[in-house]
Amino acid sequence: MEKKPKKLKLRPSAKDNRRYLLINEKDNKKIEKAILDYIGTLGFAKSAYMNIKLDNGKIIGAVKREELEKVKASLALAGIKVEKISGTLAGLKR
Repeated sequence: MEKKPKKLKLRPSAKDNRRYLLINEKDNKKIEKAILDYIGTLGFAKSAYMNIKLDNGKIIGAVKREELEKVKASLALAGIKVEKISGTLAGLKR
């Protein structure tokens, strides 16, 4: 029998601390463009923005905790409303 390779796990201290945003927008391209216009390509890479899912016409996105204020400011300048911010995905559903 062949042994499966053991998966390596990251220590909690090595993981990215993310914050999840509930954004009142349907188009992810518009969100990414707003972030790129305000903080640029390097800032976009540092924020590590990810589109998690589309939920009832709203997008759930994730950003690094250190870059949260910059991302919020870029969305506000583009007129995109952030409804809620949470440290967990379950916290957004409450």
